[in-house]
Amino acid sequence: MLANLSIQNYALIDDVSVAFTNGFTTITGETGAGKSILLGGLSLVLGKRADLSSLKNEEQKCVIEAEFDISKYQLQQFFIDNDLDYEDRTILRREILPSGKSRAFVNDSPVTLDVLKELGDQLVDVHSQHQTLRLTENDFQMKVVDALADNSNNLGEYQKLLSQLRKVSKELQELETFQANADKEHDYNSFLLEELEAAKLKDGMQEALESEYEQLSNVEQIMEQLSAGYQLMNDEQLGLLGRLGDLKRAFQTLSEFGPAYKALSERIQSVLIEMDDMASEIEQLKDSVEANPERLETVNGQLQQLYDLQKKHHTDSVTNLIAIREELAIKVEAVANIESKIQQKKGEVAQMTTKVDGCANTIHKARQAVIPKLKGMLEENLATLGMPSASFKIEVNPSNSFKTNGKDDLIFLFAANKGSSYGELKKVASGGELSRIMLIIKSILAQYENLPTMMFDEIDTGVSGEISNRMGEIMQQMSRTMQVFSITHLPQVASKGQYQYKVYKEESASGTSTHIKQLSSEERIRELAEMLGGKSLSESALAHARELLQ
Repeated sequence: MLANLSIQNYALIDDVSVAFTNGFTTITGETGAGKSILLGGLSLVLGKRADLSSLKNEEQKCVIEAEFDISKYQLQQFFIDNDLDYEDRTILRREILPSGKSRAFVNDSPVTLDVLKELGDQLVDVHSQHQTLRLTENDFQMKVVDALADNSNNLGEYQKLLSQLRKVSKELQELETFQANADKEHDYNSFLLEELEAAKLKDGMQEALESEYEQLSNVEQIMEQLSAGYQLMNDEQLGLLGRLGDLKRAFQTLSEFGPAYKALSERIQSVLIEMDDMASEIEQLKDSVEANPERLETVNGQLQQLYDLQKKHHTDSVTNLIAIREELAIKVEAVANIESKIQQKKGEVAQMTTKVDGCANTIHKARQAVIPKLKGMLEENLATLGMPSASFKIEVNPSNSFKTNGKDDLIFLFAANKGSSYGELKKVASGGELSRIMLIIKSILAQYENLPTMMFDEIDTGVSGEISNRMGEIMQQMSRTMQVFSITHLPQVASKGQYQYKVYKEESASGTSTHIKQLSSEERIRELAEMLGGKSLSESALAHARELLQ
């Protein structure tokens, strides 16, 4: 419920603040007084886009606030999803700065315009000429049928199943696309995998082979140097081991003459032991090294194979080749198993299709069951609005494809007069007829859905007399379960409101400004009398106004 509306520096409005309550409120005023401006301000705080032309004083910001009682709207989850503080009395605020920038707030927390609009759509349903055109849209017509059919839960389940069906169908398509592409690549990938597997790749093998290759390819030089080294160590006259032995014996004698000599003797002993070990190792290496042309050729071939594979796969290490081998193995195996996966996924698609189809049939039957009732309600109510011969032809026929709201094609045809051919609403219904049909549909929806605050903007355009009186009664009846506003120029409609507000303009030295005020009982009589007979109030107009308010 809209509880308060405050507008500052918007169009012709300097500063307006007005409180509302539940029930049926009518808003009247002379043409050009600013009724549409008031609605425009409300639309801005509900998320409509704005521009600098909205500012009355372009050097000051425009601020619009709307306070709502949302305690019965069950919107807590929306506030949680958007990280907002929930309050039963929630305030929406819109600011338009002189720079042209716009800011939006919910309970003083900044929000995007999309979030503001999403919340606003759940708080107020503004019925304007633009929304009347929605009546001609198939989705809106189906929504009306579903409201009477109580299909809300069925549609929720259907959309959940449809989402799952689309998911598995997409997975099947991806598998089939993968198979089509993989068949072309499979042979080549298998060839690459065989090459890599034949190389018997292991981490560290390249380094080991390169080391062995260096030794085998330089075996003569290695043997020559090892022999020379062994000779230097073990020569009988000049060998290092023999000379170190002499040095050791000399210092063993000196070690008795003091600790310094003893320490040197021990160090010489350590060197001699190390040199002896080195001599043994050199001898072992010398005896183990031998020319092996066959092994050299084998190692060279293995290294060349590695280098060729690295070049082919654009890498420089065996580790990367191993990773490529494993990736290729997965691809080759995937192609080998793809057919079984496709068959399994086709089974899932078939199973989900059956479930979605079953749910769609449930929705279809519920729709079919309420069509006679909807047709009767529309025609009966339109008869009271000056359309006694109005007739509808409504059908729901199963289609071959799943849509977001089921599997039905809706035929929603209209004939305004007896003997007229049925046609689509947008082709055969006039603007006035569309407005009356929309009002009836809104009143029907109000019986089956928890609708937000309803704002009718001159829905009574083009009608008068008893028809306008009946339109007012319909809105009055709707207001028993919801808050209803009607911006009207008809006294018959204005009189049906529990509360009446007047929008008017005042001129001063600083310019023209729009104001709004709630009318007292006596002010309502005078306002209605003016709407009936003009500024010069006659006794008959005043009497008629009093009669309308009774």
